Order: sequence, then C-alpha cells, then structure tokens
Amino acid sequence: MPTELQQMIDVVAKDKGIDPTIVITAIEDAYVAASRKVFKGEEDLRARFNPDTGLVELYAVRAIVEEVEDPLRQISLGEAQELYGDEAEVGMEIEFPKETERLGRIAAQTAKQVIAQRVREAEREKIHAEFSERVGEVVNATVKRFESGDIIAEIGRVEAQIPRREQSRAENYAIGDRVRAVIKAVSKNAKGPQVILSRTDPALLVKLFEQEVPEIYDGTVMIRGAVREAGDRAKVAVYSRERDVDPVGACVGMRGTRVQAIIRELRGEKIDIVEWSEDAVTFVTKALSPARVQRVSIVDDEQRVMEVVVEDRQLSLAIGKKGQNVRLAAKLTGWKIDIKSEEEKRKEVEAQLEGLEFSSTAEDIRPLRLPDIHDEVVAALRAAGYDTVDKVLDADTGALAGLPGFDPETVEAVLAAAGVEKAAIDQEIAERAAEAAAAAETGVADSEAGAAAEAEVDAGAVAPEASAEATSDDVAEAARDAAAAAAGEATADDAATVGSTDESAAAEETKQE
Repeated sequence: MPTELQQMIDVVAKDKGIDPTIVITAIEDAYVAASRKVFKGEEDLRARFNPDTGLVELYAVRAIVEEVEDPLRQISLGEAQELYGDEAEVGMEIEFPKETERLGRIAAQTAKQVIAQRVREAEREKIHAEFSERVGEVVNATVKRFESGDIIAEIGRVEAQIPRREQSRAENYAIGDRVRAVIKAVSKNAKGPQVILSRTDPALLVKLFEQEVPEIYDGTVMIRGAVREAGDRAKVAVYSRERDVDPVGACVGMRGTRVQAIIRELRGEKIDIVEWSEDAVTFVTKALSPARVQRVSIVDDEQRVMEVVVEDRQLSLAIGKKGQNVRLAAKLTGWKIDIKSEEEKRKEVEAQLEGLEFSSTAEDIRPLRLPDIHDEVVAALRAAGYDTVDKVLDADTGALAGLPGFDPETVEAVLAAAGVEKAAIDQEIAERAAEAAAAAETGVADSEAGAAAEAEVDAGAVAPEASAEATSDDVAEAARDAAAAAAGEATADDAATVGSTDESAAAEETKQE
C-alpha cells in the first residue's frame, strides 16, 4: 500500500506532467541540503528514498583507504574490515545511517524550497522540449492579458506571447478572445521557456490552407511559396502533382468556400492564388495577378532581374498600393521586377532609335583606321588632314600620291583599305538600325494586340480558356457580374414587352379610325 509520501509524489508528478523520479530526486536533494544545516559538518551526506517503507533515509558516506587523511570522509581498511569483515576493500564506500529526527522546522523549510525549485525547473524543461518540437504548428490560444502592446495568451496551462511585431494591424483582441496562431519560436529566459506565437508569419497561411484544402493535406496539391503583408494582401503559389487536379480551383473551393474561410480567419486579408511554374517568365506573369502583363523579358539572369511591360491603365494595378503587388510578386518569385508602361517603353525605344540615327554619322568622327596599312602611312594621312575614311575616299589620287613617301602602289592599297573599312562601318550601322526597328515594331504590335484584347473584354467577349490565376475577390466579382447580367436581361425583356404592347395599342387605334 503506497504511503502518504508516495501518494504526494504521484500527485505532484501528475499535476506538473513530469516523471515521478524527478520528484523523488528533488526530495532526496532537499533532505541533503536540509541535513547540512543541521549537522554542519564536512561529511559526504546522501539521501535515498525507500519505496518499501515510504521514508527517506539519510547516510554519511566514507571511502575505504589505506591511510586516512580526512576522517569525516574516509575510513581505514582495518576499521572497515572490523565492521564488514574481509569483504571490505580499498576503494569501496561505506554508508553510515544518520538520524532524520533531528531535522527541524528550518530544515523542513529549506527542503520545501529545494523541492519547489527542482520541480519548477523540471516543468520548464518539459515545456521547452515539448514546444520546441511543435514549432510551425498552428495552435488555439486564449488572450489572458496585455503587456506593453504584447499579447499574453494561454495554450492550455502554458503562457505564450504574441509580440507587437507579430500582430496583424487589422486585428484587435480583448481578454478572453480565442486566437489561432502559429508557434514561431521557443526561447529560454530567467522566467522559464517563452513560447512566441505569430499572426503575421506566412507559415500560418500555409497551415490554414492545409487544414481547409484536403488536396494540400494529402499531398496532391503542393504550396511552393507564400508571402504576406499581414492585414492587407497575400500571395500563394500552388502546384498540382496530377494533371486532372486544378491547383487553383482546389484552393478556392466551390463558390470560394475554402478560401473564404481562410480570409475570415485572417480578418479580411486578400489572397491571390497563382499557379506555380518552372518557367520564370510564366511564373512572374502569373504572380503579378490581378494585373494583365503584355510582355516579360529577362534583363540579367545572374542577378535575376526582369523587365515587365503592362498597359498604361494596368500600371497602377500591377504596382499595387504603395508598391504592394509588385513587392509581393518579387518575394514570391525571387526575381527583381522592373515594371514599365507601354508608353514608357515606347519612349525608351524611340530614344534608342534616335541615338542610332545620330550614330549613322559616327564614322565621320571616328579616327582613321585602315586594316593592313602600316601605322606610319596612316599617321601621314592624318597629318595631311585625311583623318576619316570618307575624306580618304573623296581625296584626289594625285593629291595622295604627292604625300611624302607615297607611290602609286601605296595610294592604291590605301584606297582599297579605306573601301573595306567604309563597307564594314555601313554594315554595322545597318544591323543596329534593323535591330532597333524590329524592337519598335514588336512593341507597337504588342500594344495593338493588348488594345484589341482589351476592346474584346470591354465588349463582353469571353476567352475560351479560363485564367489560371484566382484571387479571393473573384467569387464576389463573379456574383456581381451574374446579378448585373440577370438584371440587364430582365430590363431588356421588359423593354421588349413594353414596346410590343405600345405597337399593339397603336395598331388598334388605327383600325378603329
């Protein structure tokens, strides 16, 4: 039958959620600490809990040695053999029982403090070990109090902290409110383990999608990236392992039920769900949703820089409020995105063309350079004023032959080299002009195509393929469009009915006349 002490040990261990052996060790250490204050010696005191009697036994331990140097901690081999016979050997330890009845009130108070401290330390270690393994998990907590802007919440019997930086600015809580947050970190301090919760970490968004979307939970649909600006907007890139499963549609749900549940949990935060793609250009195009992109080109592959061209009236939508949309898209894709409108791109191309037109006369200011002609001959031509290819070709043969050191063969070689250099310069200018013209034509064609597509959309034309991107507002917009269409049809039917009635009445009047 368990004694009273054993029952108390079991109760404390169960209440604190720790191993009973930890409580027993704490009691033994407490007995030793209390005994030192009573006996006030240098003896090696040790305590041991006896489960049979339910009592804690106290001993003074002495080591068996050949020559005794410390009588309180050592005993000679001869004395040990007198007590225990020939079994006693050097190096062994002998335990001498001590009376525990001498432990009074002060010793009991000391033991109480030691036991409380050890149990508290064991409880803290257990909490730290438990929550360290749960980092990244979504938990439900209850707001307990507020400290300097931080929220102190309870997870069961454990207190957790939601720092101000981890709170969404769109949310306000009161004492007693339930909060769903993700465990971001677990740290140790003087007060014990500190569990840090977050409402702004993208991990919270990922976990909420895992809870709401079965396809993500079972691995059919994967979340390849998620970025947030808590309280305003978030972007999620999803990918399907099966061709028959639409990743965006699976996350949105029937009539938006799945994504709307997440939006409500995040207090109205807008969520853009885009399909992930291995092609960087395609991924960036989709990441800038809901803006429509006209053209994307890679500027620097090593530095991961892209240039994106959008319609003039789509520029503000692509950039977003205070650059929010393009900033989130850049974080999601890992590319630096430079957004330009069509007008800006057109002006840039025109400036390049103008630069090429001015450079068409560049050969007039280029220093004279003649391949396969000796440097002394070229220097003589420059000294005589023939410092460009055109001047050399336009010069009179006799004038060139009159230069010092020039003979008919030299003049012929100089003119031939000048002709080759002139042809090379003309070809270079022509190639550059052709490239600029092609770029300009591409920009104009894209602009016209975008304008035509916009006109079709404005006219009510519907593309045969649905867009792969979906935002959290798509459901509401679709509902409004359907209602507007229904209202328009009803109005048209009513108008047709009224028109036919008026015509019948007019015909009846004519017949009576």
